[in-house]
Amino acid sequence: QVQLVESGGGLVQAGGSLRLSCAASGRTLSSYAIGWFRGEPGKEREFVATIDWSGGTSYYEDSVKGRFTISRDNAKNTVYLQMNSLKPEDTAVYYCAGDSLGPSMMVTGYDYWGQGTQVTVSS
Repeated sequence: QVQLVESGGGLVQAGGSLRLSCAASGRTLSSYAIGWFRGEPGKEREFVATIDWSGGTSYYEDSVKGRFTISRDNAKNTVYLQMNSLKPEDTAVYYCAGDSLGPSMMVTGYDYWGQGTQVTVSS
């Protein structure tokens, strides 16, 4: 079993940048595709981006393409989400999740979830 912990959230003005991190413990992160989702606690989560175990394949939700970049450093057991040109509509709790079968855009495809990190973008 793998435990995931997100960090890097915060308050930023529109047009600014943040880099989120998803750190793993318990098992090596290289065994999993990792996805980022966002939403409000207790509500449906929206797909943001996902990356396969090697970092060679990634997918993005249309509204973040060209602004967000997902990457991973398996030696550090960490996946990153670089978020540039942030907009107020990007405000949400961001969650990372692990999928042992491969990258997926579906919440139901993921086996393990972190607790989330809050991102707030002011206008």
